[in-house]
Amino acid sequence: MLGGVLLGCAAYGLGLGAFVFVGWLITDIDHPWLVSLSSLGGFFLVFLSAQGALGVVALEDGLVRRFGPSHADALEARIAELATSRAEVMDVVHDERRRIERDLHDGVQQRLVGLGMLLGRARRIRARDPEGADALLLQAHEESRRALAELREVAWRVYPAVLDEGGLRAALETVAERSTLPVGLGYAVERPLPRAVETVAYFLVSEAVTNVVKHAGATRIDVQVTLEGAQLSVRVTDDGAGGADASGSGLSGLASRAAALDGRFAVDSPAGGPTVVRAVLPCA
Repeated sequence: MLGGVLLGCAAYGLGLGAFVFVGWLITDIDHPWLVSLSSLGGFFLVFLSAQGALGVVALEDGLVRRFGPSHADALEARIAELATSRAEVMDVVHDERRRIERDLHDGVQQRLVGLGMLLGRARRIRARDPEGADALLLQAHEESRRALAELREVAWRVYPAVLDEGGLRAALETVAERSTLPVGLGYAVERPLPRAVETVAYFLVSEAVTNVVKHAGATRIDVQVTLEGAQLSVRVTDDGAGGADASGSGLSGLASRAAALDGRFAVDSPAGGPTVVRAVLPCA
């Protein structure tokens, strides 16, 4: 209310001050002192209003410092936020380790066991059945190729080498190429990014695309990565059925990755779609 009163006084003072320019039209020319005195009073009122505005600012600042959160409270809130984000990151790391263990145990290890059995059978029958041994060796060769392909797939999910060699854009292009759904990629970043930001952005896109392929029933995915000032914006959109649960294990893991860099993460997934996954990562 006090600020509104000051604003009204300032407007009235400006009106009186402008009287010096138009007052001679409506005032007797024999009394110029009346015009000058009115204008001087108006400009003085503007000056008082400016001083009052500074006083209002100082008053509000004092009230905020007196009744608002103290510096210690702000530090405690920040410590609690960092502790929470650290715990979430540790949960994500443990989940990744368990997933890698499952991939190695259920995939690569089983193929290696099968490869060993084929080689053992080939060795046992080599003397009496050379043709059968050759067939088993051929199967073992094919099995070794499959095991190598699965091992490369696991290594790619752990950390893609192309991210170090070609940067974020090349890594995202590889994600688009490997996806079973069409992926449109828009990349508008004109300068190098911190390695931690590139890594988080890559896994955000990669895991979001994987979630869409597995659960969304979509026919197309669009990925947009743009640099807006000191913030990297990552947006993944699909035309699936929608209804994605932001508190689910997949999306909550993405939120934890963004929180580790003090970033923001949001999911907009109305029933019937489309689903939009957004993340903003600070790059300073």
